[in-house]
Amino acid sequence: MSTTESSKTATAPVSPTSQATKETLEDYTLRFAPRSYRRWTPMVVATTALGGIAYMADFSIGAGIGLAHGTGNALVAIAVAAVVIFVTGFPLAYYGARYNIDLDLITRGSGFGYYGSVLTSVIFASFTFIFFALEGSIMAQGLKLGLGLPLWLGYLVSTLMVIPLVIYGMKALSKLQVWTTPVWLVLMVAPLVYLISNDPGTVDRFLNYAGTDGDGGVNTASVLLGAGVCLSLIAQIGEQIDYLRFMPPKTEANKRTWWTAVIMAGPGWVVLGALKQAIGVFLAVYILAKVGPDVASEPIQQFKGAFDAMMPSWLVLPLAVALVVISQIKINVTNAYSGSLAWTNSFTRVTKHYPGRMLFVLVNLGFALALMEADMFSFLNDILGFYSNCAIAWIVTVATDIGVNKYLLKLSPLQPEFRRGMLYAVNPVGVVAFVAASGLSIAMYFHALGDTLQPYSPVAAAVLAFALTPLMAAVTKGKYYLRRTDDGINEPRLDTEGNPSATTYDCHVCHQPYERPDLAACQTHDAHVCSLCLSTDKVGDHVLPAQPSAA
Repeated sequence: MSTTESSKTATAPVSPTSQATKETLEDYTLRFAPRSYRRWTPMVVATTALGGIAYMADFSIGAGIGLAHGTGNALVAIAVAAVVIFVTGFPLAYYGARYNIDLDLITRGSGFGYYGSVLTSVIFASFTFIFFALEGSIMAQGLKLGLGLPLWLGYLVSTLMVIPLVIYGMKALSKLQVWTTPVWLVLMVAPLVYLISNDPGTVDRFLNYAGTDGDGGVNTASVLLGAGVCLSLIAQIGEQIDYLRFMPPKTEANKRTWWTAVIMAGPGWVVLGALKQAIGVFLAVYILAKVGPDVASEPIQQFKGAFDAMMPSWLVLPLAVALVVISQIKINVTNAYSGSLAWTNSFTRVTKHYPGRMLFVLVNLGFALALMEADMFSFLNDILGFYSNCAIAWIVTVATDIGVNKYLLKLSPLQPEFRRGMLYAVNPVGVVAFVAASGLSIAMYFHALGDTLQPYSPVAAAVLAFALTPLMAAVTKGKYYLRRTDDGINEPRLDTEGNPSATTYDCHVCHQPYERPDLAACQTHDAHVCSLCLSTDKVGDHVLPAQPSAA
């Protein structure tokens, strides 16, 4: 169907727009993000994406590792984790920005299948509410210290205040992140610069700190235990891609700024993350003698101690609380937003019903609030160490499928696919690699294979996922990636520059125009159906049948 034909159908009487269509067209929830919506410059998208990593958890994570294992082990662990996160995040960020789809849509066509990626969507949703709870706990600590609010009430306040901000998706979030980032940077960097320049001895004490479990030396077990905790953040790339999918098309004219933005806001987020973790170790060591080890990992205490050295006492608490509150708002609107997308995506595919994203904003916040009230902050490293095994297995599997199976072995289709009917329900390549890697690494983490191997659980998750993903593709000969190779539309999905086509067609079901990559031909009508209407087709009337040649 041509664009001209499509415009004719748009003049016909149409049915009322469904709730699903209204909500998903706000910011293209669960869909390919069309060129007509992506009006931001690469640097605005990058700034918005980087604004989401203003979280304070890095300071707590770094402090926890440093206090336990010493500065040397902590810094090496942080560096090892950062390298792994950068390398695995690069292909995912590129695919999200180039083809304008989120991480779940990438995962579907990168080894997991249409329903197989539901498993990883739940893993990602868990990431968002775990980190929402962590950030909310930090904010509650700040509100208790600064305003005297009891923790339980602080938890509730930190949860409820993000709801109005997360309703409107990318348009509202981009404004929030851009305007708050400069203030956050000044409040975070100024005390560090002041302490180092006015008391150089703080650097020596920081570098020589041995930790409660260490002797001052660097050893493999401590490094890997610390890296495992840091690697729990590997799934952060999913939240970065939730913004990067709104990148404009890459052209000859903008390719330099496009690549800069993608690298900076994609895998490059971990550079700032690693710096914050190292600062967390520094500040924890700095305040350790004053506050003791029990609270030295709390960011509010760290920055209170730092501000106390550089400004009048009456200004210390207000600034420390302001920093914590700004940071928590910036990240938790992202956690709530991304988590709602992941839950909605999973639920819609399994039930073939779209319940509305706001329902799952509340679900995600409910899980987070329960974790906060259970005082998850007190056993933070245990939760993150366990979770990292699942996150590593997932991200490494998808990154390997893109980098190795698509580009080197040519066993996985180069163009991403996410539409129902085009993919098999389950692709054993990614599912087997993920389940085996995460299962064995979790067993190692809980000492099932002995105490000696326990610290190596994150290594096992990464190595197994990296090895099994191409092995499974070779064993299956790549035949479970595509159920069909022809979507019934006689036009390429990509334009001459390799960007998704901007040609629009009307959806036969919801009567809305969508760009070429979001539709497929209808099985029962001479028409087109958008990806979400295919997902919610309960009887499969519109879903194209399998092609014998694709099996």
